[in-house]
Amino acid sequence: MEVHLEAPLDAEPQGLDGVATIMARAFNEGTDKHSAEEFAAELDRCGATMDAHADHPGVRVSLEVPVSRLPKALGLLADALRAPAFADSEIERLVRNRLDEIPHEAANPARRAAKELSRQLFPVSARMSRPRQGTEETVKAIDSAVVRAFYETHVRPATSTLVIVGDLARTDLDAVLADTVGTWTGDTAEPRPMPAITADDTGRVVIVDRPGAVQTQLLIGRIGPDRHDRVWPAQVLGTYCLGGTLTSRLDRVLREEKGYTYGVRAFSQVLRSAPDGTGAAMLAISGSVDTASTGPALEDLWTVLRTLAAEGLTDAERDVAVQNLVGVAPLKYEMAASVAATLADQVEQNLPDDFQARLYRQLAATGTVEATAAVVSAFPEDHLVTVLVGDAAQIEEPVRALGIGEVTVVAG
Repeated sequence: MEVHLEAPLDAEPQGLDGVATIMARAFNEGTDKHSAEEFAAELDRCGATMDAHADHPGVRVSLEVPVSRLPKALGLLADALRAPAFADSEIERLVRNRLDEIPHEAANPARRAAKELSRQLFPVSARMSRPRQGTEETVKAIDSAVVRAFYETHVRPATSTLVIVGDLARTDLDAVLADTVGTWTGDTAEPRPMPAITADDTGRVVIVDRPGAVQTQLLIGRIGPDRHDRVWPAQVLGTYCLGGTLTSRLDRVLREEKGYTYGVRAFSQVLRSAPDGTGAAMLAISGSVDTASTGPALEDLWTVLRTLAAEGLTDAERDVAVQNLVGVAPLKYEMAASVAATLADQVEQNLPDDFQARLYRQLAATGTVEATAAVVSAFPEDHLVTVLVGDAAQIEEPVRALGIGEVTVVAG
């Protein structure tokens, strides 16, 4: 089961970034019927696992359980959504846990690079420019009253969707739903306007200084079309050819030929998807190289992009990508959880129920020329923001010499 709640990060009150995350984590910390310990024990008794997280489009709650225990587990889920306890002691504990996580995230080069790329790309006023789970300052301001106010304002059945996937042939699902989530009632709500996503992709380099670092973390990105754009299938295919697997072009050059890295990946990650054009996806290239190879690796990476623009993909690259993306798709959906997550993504992103099936057909029908045009458009060499987390004293001058954009050094 997957539940999508329309409680996006944009809805968090000013100065309270992270309240959606704390609320999501608190859903399995007790209800009006069970304390936190009792709720956990009830989940264990029916062999269920429950998790929740907050992201830009909203909050997602997932529940997995043997079908024979579905009524009991769905009742617990309904109680968590209908009447979460949000006890002072539990919220205080979740806030402390979150505060403990923040220094560890800052020390992680990949997480630090992602944080800096968001700060560089998006306007300072945009929620997307700030960490999804809040900062130390904003998380400290969160208490049970703040969490409950956010819940009461944004969580209601009228703006929620439940996806259930499993062998339900011997289950009276209508009756089970009526007895569980059917007891959750609430007001309707007007659709919340979502601002268009804007970003500054002026080509530039930001070095996050980590003196003494033996490796440099690379994250190169910009925003591009979301899944509602007709270019999406070709963009997926072209991006996979560029850096989707160990046999992709970036890996072939930077890992196999030059030995700079254990792997470099190119990917697209939906930030928010909407049919009215207000959505966008993050287009990025990520990886790590040893400090001394930072300049040469970036030079070769840009050479790959320029060669791609000048010569295009090969039919062989396109064929391998189609086989990997489409040919192995049935394996991806052997688990009910994968099917539920995909359907919930489609709900979250305002896509039709058959979107994924149509996407696979479109991928199979996309030619080499279309894939080339899409990936070249996705990664233009002069409109990429490059974040490097590493030793600025060693990498700044070699990077400046490449001429791929103005170079700025910030504290790590």
